[in-house]
Amino acid sequence: MNDKSEIKTGEVSRRDFIKTSVTAAAALAGGNVIFAASAKRKLKVALLGCGGRGKGALANCLEAARFVNGLELEVVGLADWFEDRIKEPAGQYNIPASRCFTGADAYRKLLETDVEVVLMATPPNFRPVHFEAAIKAGKHVFMEKPVAVDPPGGRKIIEAGETAQTKGLSVVAGTQRRHQRNYLRTAYAVEHGAIGKIRGGCIWWCGGALWYNTKNPNESDADYMIRNWVSFTEMSGDHIVEQHVHNIDIANWFIGHPPVRALGFGGRARRRTGNQFDFHSVQFDYDDDLHIHSMCRQINGCYNRVSEHFIGSEGATWGDGSNMDSSKSIEIPDFPSHKDPYVQEHIDLLRSIVDEKPINEARNVGESTLTAIMGRIATYTGQIVRWSDLTKEGGQWYDLILRPSAADFEEGNVTAPPDDVAPIPGRDA
Repeated sequence: MNDKSEIKTGEVSRRDFIKTSVTAAAALAGGNVIFAASAKRKLKVALLGCGGRGKGALANCLEAARFVNGLELEVVGLADWFEDRIKEPAGQYNIPASRCFTGADAYRKLLETDVEVVLMATPPNFRPVHFEAAIKAGKHVFMEKPVAVDPPGGRKIIEAGETAQTKGLSVVAGTQRRHQRNYLRTAYAVEHGAIGKIRGGCIWWCGGALWYNTKNPNESDADYMIRNWVSFTEMSGDHIVEQHVHNIDIANWFIGHPPVRALGFGGRARRRTGNQFDFHSVQFDYDDDLHIHSMCRQINGCYNRVSEHFIGSEGATWGDGSNMDSSKSIEIPDFPSHKDPYVQEHIDLLRSIVDEKPINEARNVGESTLTAIMGRIATYTGQIVRWSDLTKEGGQWYDLILRPSAADFEEGNVTAPPDDVAPIPGRDA
């Protein structure tokens, strides 16, 4: 998307429907905006999960601090399952060995320190336990998406988020589109009737296969599952949860609530390790005759698309606002922000802490994760799965816990599921 006043990309929209407010028109000229803080402050930050995304999140957070006046960040701790993953960031940020923690209880030791902001980037299996512990310890949190792999985990995120709110703690999730200028502008336009009432749409995350690891001789099942976490449903939730949650989150955001039921199908064709599907196709029913078709795929050599499209009673739009079809003239703010949404989400987190105006995204990301889990259960079983099945006590999938769970890893009771054995719809309901 360009920086002109209309929400559009590429060819000119058929209708000139949006005028940017004069006060915001020039705010994004350089792409980066410095947000004023109320007073000089130093914050202590630590990283839980030192893989590629974790190190990226820490770099994003440190970059973000440059755009909040009066703020200084100090990296004070690291934690990871594997000792070798801590060595590089420990040297880069001069973290002493006494503040580098490894193993199943590393998160507990990290939370016992004086850290104030915790960045969470471990496999999603661990997120509910780690998040709940961080909130109990009074820490502000950035947590990568998704935030759970099963219904109890998703509900725990929402419950811990409510506790965070009572404590005045800020919680930001890695659903960065909610911090991205073009998505914010589109959401505003949709909310204010640019395309009328949303009547349907499609969301996609269709891309190539991710990396994978094979099991090394004498490697423990626990080490193998963590090292190969994107291949196991028990660790990532399957890619409909781990990756496609971004697009599902946009649908929930623009519509205003999660769906009431899901029906779909999927399968496994070309994976080499783990137990996940290669593709999922789900119809999410949001009630009131509103259906969103969800499609995600991780197969090389196929057509790729990662986007969202919504059809309304008076127009249509892509999620990022490109080529919006609307006859209405709506004045919207320009949402000045950093050119990199991965940095902007940390700017928003840090700014909220310094200005003592907490923000809390736990429910948003918890509900979007549960929506993705609902879709996965539908594709695995071939059955209609209802929101109430996951969220209401007594529901069919309310107590579904994927094992090995985070508790199993802490207790040393981990047995990896066999590779290349996936659910069979109609049989494993």
